[in-house]
Amino acid sequence: MTPTVHQTKDGSSTLYSDTFEQFYHNPNGAASESLHVFFETPGLISCLDKADSLTVLEIGFGTGLNFLLLLDILKQKELDIPVNFWSVEAFPVDRSTASEFNFKEHLNHPELNDMLPDIFSELKPGLNEIHPLPNLNVQLNLFYGKFEDFTPGNLQADFIFHDPFSPEVNEELWTDETFKKLAIYSAKDTMLATYCAASKARGAMCASGWKVARSKGALGKREMTVASLSPEMLKNFKRVNEARLAERYLTGDFD
Repeated sequence: MTPTVHQTKDGSSTLYSDTFEQFYHNPNGAASESLHVFFETPGLISCLDKADSLTVLEIGFGTGLNFLLLLDILKQKELDIPVNFWSVEAFPVDRSTASEFNFKEHLNHPELNDMLPDIFSELKPGLNEIHPLPNLNVQLNLFYGKFEDFTPGNLQADFIFHDPFSPEVNEELWTDETFKKLAIYSAKDTMLATYCAASKARGAMCASGWKVARSKGALGKREMTVASLSPEMLKNFKRVNEARLAERYLTGDFD
């Protein structure tokens, strides 16, 4: 069944999935939550001021919002660094649905919104390499399929946007095996960010070698989670007790 488009409280679009019985984004504000969780809290925006390249790995392309926000920030800062944006999406929407998305009020360059229908209309199963803007050195590597089939080679992400549906309905993307696989595609100083603050999800991260910390959530949510393979990257955050959470996860305490 095709997901239905809804407007969130900040004016930006989201989708509701009848399959997973969840919204793709926070109904209180899709764009506002994405900026807080994936760009501001893990330090991506400030990192761009000194980066000579950027590689992002996103789990859950969804509406394409996070990709648009990154393009908008690059254009706003007038940056021309090489950017590789990798994303995985098992259930991409069609062109017609994408044409209903409206993120223009949250973009300094609202014309970026108009590229979404073309992105979704071109997708074929497997890896799709898309160069959306001729004047930006950006490549979108969008994998149409399941994460378990995603094999990108020597990918080393600087930032990971872990943005699938919640553990309650999409448990396979919140296991220790998933986070072990993400670690393979990470540099030591990679920052992983997710809206999720569930103890079991954090336990899965801890059990797979990630250092994990809590941070303030967006739009009424008390907490979100950031993680890295390097404890130094989390020095400004409040760390969880990784050993304890890993033990609880591995012994099935959260089941």
